[in-house]
Amino acid sequence: MECLVNSCVVALVTGASSGIGYEYARQLAARGFDLLIVSNEKEKIEDAAQMFISESGVKVQPLFRDLSAPDAAIELFGYCKENDITVEILVNNAGIFFFRDITDVDEDRLSILLHLHILTATMLCRFFGREMASRGKGYILNMASMAGWLPYPGISVYAATKSYLITLSKAVYNELYDKGVGVTVVCPGGVATNLYHLSRKLMRLGVRLGVLMPSDRLARKGLKAMFSKKRCVIPGVINYLFLPLAKAIPSFMIRYVKRHSKLYRYGL
Repeated sequence: MECLVNSCVVALVTGASSGIGYEYARQLAARGFDLLIVSNEKEKIEDAAQMFISESGVKVQPLFRDLSAPDAAIELFGYCKENDITVEILVNNAGIFFFRDITDVDEDRLSILLHLHILTATMLCRFFGREMASRGKGYILNMASMAGWLPYPGISVYAATKSYLITLSKAVYNELYDKGVGVTVVCPGGVATNLYHLSRKLMRLGVRLGVLMPSDRLARKGLKAMFSKKRCVIPGVINYLFLPLAKAIPSFMIRYVKRHSKLYRYGL
């Protein structure tokens, strides 16, 4: 596909074909930013690009890439260099989720999660963060999760990768602060997207009960924090208040819930 955004300053959003990434891209386009949007869903990312162009009139380059590949970050950076694309905003959003004990997870699926959440996200921060620092400006937004503070069974690896992203982001925030680059890590609770494989009925119920946050609302809060150069944000008062309680749940109670949970019988 011919590059549509040569010699442009863009916002780069990974995992932008659906869910939170789609909302980040849509709202950045509404603010007037040209976009480079990346996903492993070819048709969806191309449809998203056409939608953003028709809604906002910005330039949008859809890019079909598997960001879980070991060399994905350097290849994406190389693509930008070859096409003279300057990334002013990097949104590291691409991710996957599954609910299963580490001993029961398929090793290929486990490898995809680790490469996507840790290797690719880290290297994108490194490559594009260095260029932002040399220009004296830029923004990096990393999508983590409240799970990063909750070492619960069933999400052990997912939670560990999000904990890594939280630590990485907070450290890089201080590394790049004096160089004019903002680094923000967003740590939501449940979000009403297809990530958790819930039915639409359950998602609507979760939103009404305040257990799930709509993706457009989360994206607004994330972008507001990013442009304010906040280091870390936990969107939603309920999530912020719930986190200390969730941390305090004793292990014996966690194991009791695990033994009686249908999720462990049917898994995701």
